[in-house]
Amino acid sequence: MEKRVRFRGRWLPWLLVAPQLAIVAIFFFWPAGQALLQSVLEQDAFGQSVTFVGLENFHRLLTDPLYLQSFRVTAVFSLLVAVIGLSLSLLLAVMADRVVRGARGYKTLLIWPYAVAPAIAGVLWMFMFASPMGVVAWALQGVGIDWNHRLDSDHALALIVLAAVWKQISYNFLFFLAGLQAIPRSLIEAATLDGASPWRRFWTIVFPLLSPTTFFLLVINVVYAFFDTFAIVDATTQGGPGKDTAILVYKVYHDGFKALDLGGSAAQSVILMAIVIALTVVQFRYIERRVQY
Repeated sequence: MEKRVRFRGRWLPWLLVAPQLAIVAIFFFWPAGQALLQSVLEQDAFGQSVTFVGLENFHRLLTDPLYLQSFRVTAVFSLLVAVIGLSLSLLLAVMADRVVRGARGYKTLLIWPYAVAPAIAGVLWMFMFASPMGVVAWALQGVGIDWNHRLDSDHALALIVLAAVWKQISYNFLFFLAGLQAIPRSLIEAATLDGASPWRRFWTIVFPLLSPTTFFLLVINVVYAFFDTFAIVDATTQGGPGKDTAILVYKVYHDGFKALDLGGSAAQSVILMAIVIALTVVQFRYIERRVQY
């Protein structure tokens, strides 16, 4: 029989969820509504003159080569962050799950990077790759690679991808490790007795059972790459060289706070929000069908 909680008062359930509803309304719906309103307006930097322009801000954006370039950069950046981050995290989780002695120490060290603020992570990686004084840049020069992320677009993109993956890898590792520890050992032992190799055991037993965790982390990493990497980009490349690493979320900040194009910046935030919502819907609608719960 299905058990249901019955409240004595009609308003008690609403009272219990009221704090969460207030937080969502104040910090999500209200700013989203403000962005929608501002995206159809054009105003000066001081907000003294406001003109209704309809969809002109969106038309100007979609015909701007720099904005279309930021789409391509964001797509490549998000794909690399999600694929590399999930792959490395799963590899580390599998290796840590097999460690017997000192396992707690290894797991603690792998979780620590998540406590670092994104801006600090960006500065840390910038100093390591700062040519010619950075440790990594110096090592790369020793093998014949002249690293300079301030002039080379590929180097700059690689730098922000590495910093973003390093910052998120602990979060992914934690969930993958929990998923691995929830798999019944009897299944692995039975496959071992049947003569299955470690590689075959992983792809036929372990990975399918990890598919709910992998799907959840895929959604989280895509949202992370689109929204939560602003501080990393700002601390490492500032969107440079030129605009080659100006991902969508950084361009929203640059056009709104530096170029003082408030209407265009609001329109960009609306487009960015629509993209993330569409990606999430596609992931839940089509990719989730291949997830085995």
